[in-house]
Amino acid sequence: MKTSILVTSTLALTLAALVYVTSAAHLNDAAPKPVDAKAARIARGEYLVKTSACTDCHTPTKLGPNGPEPDLSRALSGHPAGLTLPPAPALPPGPWVATVAATMTAWSGPWGTSYTANLTSDKETGLGAWTEKEFIDTLRTGRHLGRGREILPPMPWPVYGQMTDEDLGSIFAYLQSTPAISNKVPAPLPPVATR
Repeated sequence: MKTSILVTSTLALTLAALVYVTSAAHLNDAAPKPVDAKAARIARGEYLVKTSACTDCHTPTKLGPNGPEPDLSRALSGHPAGLTLPPAPALPPGPWVATVAATMTAWSGPWGTSYTANLTSDKETGLGAWTEKEFIDTLRTGRHLGRGREILPPMPWPVYGQMTDEDLGSIFAYLQSTPAISNKVPAPLPPVATR
């Protein structure tokens, strides 16, 4: 009888220990994983870039099977450096205010001709050498690097400039994580009347 009680007690303790170890292992699996703040910030920036129409103007289009589509091999690289455009057509009389190149990366209107910037992480031709502060200042002031030439239409910097520092910083973090694409965008041209 004593042996039977001893065996039963030993089995019960072994079973209890096994249940405890198994439960503890599952608790560790269920414990929240530490969040990688940098990855979360980049993911937030990617979401904002993709939902705020950045790709629409800063990624050249190409002709696909269903018509024009973004050329994702040049994502966010701005107006193609090798694409020289003829002078913008004169606007007809009436309410028209702009003409747009087929790539969606060159715009012309009363301000002159503007080319969309290279937003990739390229240090020479993109935003790779910029600081987060310069990026935020650009969108707050409407000036290149926050202190240079005016940012021209159609860039809606007054809208983006209302975003929080956190959101603008997230956009910058995402843009810094993109592949560097070397693409020197042409300088803007003045209005036709002053050329």
